[in-house]
Amino acid sequence: MPDIHTVASRIKLLLMDVDGVLTDGKLFLVADNQGRMIESKGFDSQDGIALQWLHWKGIRTGVISGRQSPATEERARQVKMTYVYQGHIEKIPIFEEILADAKVGAGEVAYIGDDLTDAVILRRVGLPVATANAREEVKRLAHYVTKAAGGSGAVREVIELLLRAQNLWGEILAHYEIGAQ
Repeated sequence: MPDIHTVASRIKLLLMDVDGVLTDGKLFLVADNQGRMIESKGFDSQDGIALQWLHWKGIRTGVISGRQSPATEERARQVKMTYVYQGHIEKIPIFEEILADAKVGAGEVAYIGDDLTDAVILRRVGLPVATANAREEVKRLAHYVTKAAGGSGAVREVIELLLRAQNLWGEILAHYEIGAQ
């Protein structure tokens, strides 16, 4: 297993799945004013601010999701994600497209996943991460398994790891007038 901090220090792009990573995986279907079913899901606010910190520091972010969701599109816009791909269960072609556009190598990418569809990307990136709630098969592929579950700070945990490894955490703390820890 490579040293996590060394690998994290080289990451230029953080990609992730959505359901089970940015959310707890639950989908709520509720009726709108016309009785049509719409989807709702919950996103962690601390994950959101941390995603914006990466944006400030020039580390791009994105999602590759098997499901289409207006909620995901809006959340990605709010947290300033560079890449938003939805409706793609076969993730490798999208991953390769993102690598070409971002002009980064797979070794400069971290990916956070939780389910079997994420395994193919986890096998290809420099820093494969599984959430605490991930399938056991996925956890076995990860170089890092978060303590937090998806939708409950797992993304924030990974972002803090990246920022610390790249000596950027002190700048974030200083921005909020907090002494180095």
